[in-house]
Amino acid sequence: MTGRQLPPKAILREADVLASQLSWRDLHGAMARGDLERIAPGTYARTGLVDDDTATLASIALRKPVATICLLSALDRHDLTDAIPTRIDVAVPRGSRALTAPYSRISWHHFDTSTFTVGREQVEVVDGIFVGLYGAQRTIIDAFRLRHIVGSDTANEALKRWLRLAGSHPAELLKMATYFPKALPQLRKSLEVLL
Repeated sequence: MTGRQLPPKAILREADVLASQLSWRDLHGAMARGDLERIAPGTYARTGLVDDDTATLASIALRKPVATICLLSALDRHDLTDAIPTRIDVAVPRGSRALTAPYSRISWHHFDTSTFTVGREQVEVVDGIFVGLYGAQRTIIDAFRLRHIVGSDTANEALKRWLRLAGSHPAELLKMATYFPKALPQLRKSLEVLL
């Protein structure tokens, strides 16, 4: 580099590069040395400052803002499972296109547009970059309605853990489940057994 240092942020966007007065030659040199990795158009991750999952989620959030962490990945984030996800589960509205390579570690799911935002929150991935995440209640409902993907045992274990949490309200869970009629009977049955 020509004496200019990379900004201390973990994720650099085009505005950060311009503000630090780095030339494109500096930027390409940093990538050639392995100091930076391009994760999306105009966006770079500093090597060693973010793990692969964080860089992947930041890239997805920047390229597909509607993308939402779901299913097993969301259960893991809410500490409702002991299962260790081997892929990152990400939902997009039905009819949307999923992103392609280099996202081989992503398992894309297409959810109904009419219920896509139910229980959806935003969480910061890194450096002011936010990604969607389904809340614990919505994630439990999704686990029940998509038991063929996550497994019945995983759905039931998530519900048990959630019920043990302070502030969990089964009535609110059932109210949200009315948006998902196919999940409601099994969820009710499991709640009756557990309560």
